[in-house]
Amino acid sequence: MKLELGNFYVKDIVFGEETSYKDGILTINKEEALAIVKEDEHITEADIAIVKPGDMVRLVPVKEAIEPRYRIGGGPVFPGVTGDLMKTGDGRTLALKNCSVIVVGKRWGGFQDGLIDMGGEGAKYTYYSQLKNIVLVADSDEEFEKREQQKKNHALRWAGMRLSEYIGKCVSEIEPEEIEEFELEPITKRSSKINDLPSVVLVLQPQSQMEELGYNDLVYGWDCNRMVPTFMHPNEVLDGAMISGSFMPCSSKWSTYDFQNLPMIKRLYKEHGKTLNFLGIIMSNLNVALEQKERAALFVAQMAKSIGADSAIVAEEGYGNPDADFIACIAALEDAGVKTIGLTNECTGRDGGSQPLVTLDQKANAIVSCGNVSELIELPPMETVLGELEALARDGLSGGWSGDELLGPSVREDGSIIMENNAMFCGDQVVGWSTKTMAEY
Repeated sequence: MKLELGNFYVKDIVFGEETSYKDGILTINKEEALAIVKEDEHITEADIAIVKPGDMVRLVPVKEAIEPRYRIGGGPVFPGVTGDLMKTGDGRTLALKNCSVIVVGKRWGGFQDGLIDMGGEGAKYTYYSQLKNIVLVADSDEEFEKREQQKKNHALRWAGMRLSEYIGKCVSEIEPEEIEEFELEPITKRSSKINDLPSVVLVLQPQSQMEELGYNDLVYGWDCNRMVPTFMHPNEVLDGAMISGSFMPCSSKWSTYDFQNLPMIKRLYKEHGKTLNFLGIIMSNLNVALEQKERAALFVAQMAKSIGADSAIVAEEGYGNPDADFIACIAALEDAGVKTIGLTNECTGRDGGSQPLVTLDQKANAIVSCGNVSELIELPPMETVLGELEALARDGLSGGWSGDELLGPSVREDGSIIMENNAMFCGDQVVGWSTKTMAEY
């Protein structure tokens, strides 16, 4: 499989008469874009704003981020979700880089939603402050879940995907500024030079804990709670096979944009044939019952051993209950003779004194930490809020609260906030964006 990503590097975004791209300027016809959003009758209100790095703008509650793209030859950018099923990872897809479509609730947030500051002290906590963002601020008539802490956010998330496809189409007839090529030979057809290198498999554990459909990550439109560990080509992940779900504290989440640009995949590609033999991806899952977790771990280990993996990288989306899947997977791989490292965040409590993962094993002796979800973050007021700031305190966002005996409410009268890192949108950046480091005391 050979994937070509044709990249266009966006220098600025403006509203105008025609949705188009020229000389680095992305122009959006706002009226047309909103019409695409409102194709779903469940969208009751919608507006679009443009925000850029350094803008003193706070976005909350943030629900999703998506890179605008267009698939050459037709077909949906997200097969099985925004259109019919088809193979991804082969052919050419066009991508608007340095920008994303951000979906924000106009009134209601939930456990899985987060916050982005485009400027000021808060900007360092999330990758998305570095992008030029087309912000869809919308509400829906999904009354059954408005006051529920856990929301599927279906109408808003799907509106974001339609909007990203609409914007991506504007480069359909333009030659890309850069073409990235991603190609892996079949495992059994590789040269002796490559086969002599240490072989590595990447194990991804997307969020799939919810037994009710509609909350979990999707693979080709299939709820990941219904899957067993599956071998996938990395190109499929980069090319729209994976969709972010609407569950898990927000700092731990992997957005759809994260899947489309997953840095760990790109880094393994960069080293392939030089320092390592990149075998591909085992897409695992995160389960509810202990037996399910153990079964998935055995599947992963057997698969890794069968394809000849010398080593593995395991990354989990989430923490808490998923830690049991994460550690079980690492232990099973080590038992199979596959040297394994893990990528995860920690939940050590606000004082840093609690056990970092729910369960541990001596075999998990090489773990990269991406930070503490419970770390307190205090930020000053912002000039502009897109969405509803009160959602952080009122609606059960995993890092916010309406009142605390010592700290008071998350949202103060002057618009300043205090919250846990939990509520920072994709803030732990486990997929590879993270710039955090360890400090020794």
